[in-house]
Amino acid sequence: MNKKSFRKERGYKKSHTRGNVVHPTFEDSADWHPLDTDIENSRDKSYVRKVKPRTDGQRELMDSIKERNLTLAIGPAGTGKTYLAISAAVDALEAGTVERIILSRPAMEAGESIGYLPGDMHEKMAPYLRPLYDALGDRLGGKRVRQLLEDGTIEIAPVGFMRGRTLNNAFVVIDEAQNCTYTQLKMLLSRLGWHSTMVVTGDPNQSDLLDGMSGLADISAKLEKVGNVGVVRLRPVDIVRHPLVAEMLEVL
Repeated sequence: MNKKSFRKERGYKKSHTRGNVVHPTFEDSADWHPLDTDIENSRDKSYVRKVKPRTDGQRELMDSIKERNLTLAIGPAGTGKTYLAISAAVDALEAGTVERIILSRPAMEAGESIGYLPGDMHEKMAPYLRPLYDALGDRLGGKRVRQLLEDGTIEIAPVGFMRGRTLNNAFVVIDEAQNCTYTQLKMLLSRLGWHSTMVVTGDPNQSDLLDGMSGLADISAKLEKVGNVGVVRLRPVDIVRHPLVAEMLEVL
């Protein structure tokens, strides 16, 4: 049986929902490419209106983001750290409690060089930012994300371009923070301005830096002593991807 007959027999529609996330079917994702920066065609017709926690750890993270101006989400892959942070940023923007969303992510090549890729700095950063674009598209729809990016309401800011700024009235998400040094993280955290919320996500066990260079573990350990800072440590039990992911990460 070919794929077309299989889809017809199983009654696949244009999109289907699993949990709280809308997933494209085979037809929707056939032309997707990880280097494609055009998100206009991504998830426009169906997107998530409300995100609910699926584990106790996710619930703790969502509560911390609501109650504190700074939250560090520490945990393994698949626990929803980035997705929940982006969702909270979208909720804050929609509610009018912030004026803009600022997303920052270190450009770690991890052995692969992107210097040969065509385009300007933002186009070269596109492969690293794809997970953020996907999360935004799930919550807002591709067309609206493109509009907000064009008018500056959503800003993509590489770590190296954050120095010297004060981020007021903004929701700031620092993703993949395990690839930041202690000095970089200290600089990023000190960007927090008035009426702003910052969420830092990462997994210290998956750093692409040389041993001892990542500052996430040290920063999070020190900030746990600060009462107004939330440090939420997610565990393998909070992984919401395929159950095999949790099993693998326990032995790898």
